[in-house]
Amino acid sequence: MIRTLGNILWFVLGGVIMGLGWWLAGVIAFISIIGIPWARSCFMIGRFSFFPFGKEAIDREELTQRADLGTGGLGCLGNIIWFVLFGWWLMLGHILSAVAQAITIIGIPFAIQHLKLAGVAISPVGKTVVSKEVAAAARMSNASHTVAKLRNK
Repeated sequence: MIRTLGNILWFVLGGVIMGLGWWLAGVIAFISIIGIPWARSCFMIGRFSFFPFGKEAIDREELTQRADLGTGGLGCLGNIIWFVLFGWWLMLGHILSAVAQAITIIGIPFAIQHLKLAGVAISPVGKTVVSKEVAAAARMSNASHTVAKLRNK
């Protein structure tokens, strides 16, 4: 109930603008053909930007416990190219939105979400969006796996 109310208020009070910004970046990346991998991330994170409460962006490697093309060296290169072409202005949009939201007391939770999205805007390649519960379960599983490996040493 609280998440739904937060998401509705978020959407009405500016989330729609930043979500559309992500989708615009996705359309531009898709049109370029070479930017199709970035476009996929843009549409996914744009949807996250529309309704962020109850969700979290997490590294795919952290979620699945295996590396893939986007979580390795090519993903790092992809994030550098992303930041130069699109990431800086999406990050700036989220930071400016956070400052505007933080001015009011009721806007502080929204400002925090904008700052989280600004962090995602820096390097979205290799990330996916899941519910907070799934992210917590993945982290718990990783921690259990790490503890088991340390005990066997």
